[in-house]
Amino acid sequence: MNAPAACLFDLDGLLLDTEPCHARAWREAARNFGLELTERQLLALRGRRRLDNVEQVCRWIEASGRNVPDGQTLMAVQQPIARRLLPEALAMPGAPQLLERCHELAVATALVTSSSRESLAIKTAGHPWLEQIDLRVLGDDPQLEAGKPAPDPFLLAAQRLGVNPGDCWAFEDSPAGALSAEAAGCRVHVLLPPGLGVEERDRLYPGDCSFLDSLHEVPLS
Repeated sequence: MNAPAACLFDLDGLLLDTEPCHARAWREAARNFGLELTERQLLALRGRRRLDNVEQVCRWIEASGRNVPDGQTLMAVQQPIARRLLPEALAMPGAPQLLERCHELAVATALVTSSSRESLAIKTAGHPWLEQIDLRVLGDDPQLEAGKPAPDPFLLAAQRLGVNPGDCWAFEDSPAGALSAEAAGCRVHVLLPPGLGVEERDRLYPGDCSFLDSLHEVPLS
């Protein structure tokens, strides 16, 4: 059977199509302080915890020579936009079917996301199929010392499931997430963001990743 000890899933851009919502929220928030975020910058924000992104966007605003808001002020602009948009996000193609396949094969599952508990509740309210995931490691987990791209989230998930990280398959879409999973020793499957060229892909992601255009391609059997 071509199956791992456990499948460890990112959420945003992997199971739920929330990344366009996040991108719009960050773009509009940064624009409010005079900065137009590039596509490369938005990709760099993928997969990271909210407070890490707040610090990064503030640094970009400072580097552009504009007045830098404090983190609370930036979040006060960004969060209402995100909360309005996120409930509209749909399941990524093949995501419900992949979780069902894990369930059929008795493969343990974990959600390894940078989302906070509050944010997770907003995103998943309309997606009861996500409830079949066995375990959750969230961005505000009190036992999490560092977020992605550090290996800590995936190491913590494997530890709680009682499996070796090297026997796990990790599913990610962001460079930060893929680096985190690779550093933890997982076999990494990357669902590529749309429009990403081969040269950019090879620059941003670890070299031993398996790249997917759709979750329907996952060789779980």
